[in-house]
Amino acid sequence: MLVLSRHLDESIMIGDDVVITIVDIRGDKVRLGIQAPTEIPVHRQEVYDAIQREMRQAAAEKAAAPKPDDPDLPA
Repeated sequence: MLVLSRHLDESIMIGDDVVITIVDIRGDKVRLGIQAPTEIPVHRQEVYDAIQREMRQAAAEKAAAPKPDDPDLPA
């Protein structure tokens, strides 16, 4: 993990397309502004984790669903 120190209104570049800017500092909280192309999803970690759980659950349900050509299905 790269650890950087930044002051208010300073930025960090990730590649050529993503800019993270410190927009506010209050006590132990830092507000970040993130500029990224629309094709790059940007989520808080807890939202990302929830999306991944939902995707895994949907994939598991799809895999468990009977197929139309399943020989165990009644004709």
